[in-house]
Amino acid sequence: MKTHEEIDQRSLALARAVVVEIDRDPERRGLQKARETCARWFRDTPAPALAEWLVILNQEWDQVRAVLLNEREEGRRLRQSSPFCGILSPRTRWDIYRRFIHESKTA
Repeated sequence: MKTHEEIDQRSLALARAVVVEIDRDPERRGLQKARETCARWFRDTPAPALAEWLVILNQEWDQVRAVLLNEREEGRRLRQSSPFCGILSPRTRWDIYRRFIHESKTA
């Protein structure tokens, strides 16, 4: 069973990989995709966390990036409802998952 800390660390690793992908793309298509995903999710289920993300996603990339990489409680909380799904390739995502599975077995 994963601890909350392990899940938070894996979530942060995924967010870091998302940031790398979006930073590589001058058109920031991943950011636009997250905006569209969040808007769709909010239409379907207008949850407070999604409303918060809508506000964040309307900011410049540097500000959104800072939220994704925030290691404090606010960042951990927001990453639990991150609309950045689909940005990473399945291979990249599973590489991160496998790394955390391996680390938890060796710990």
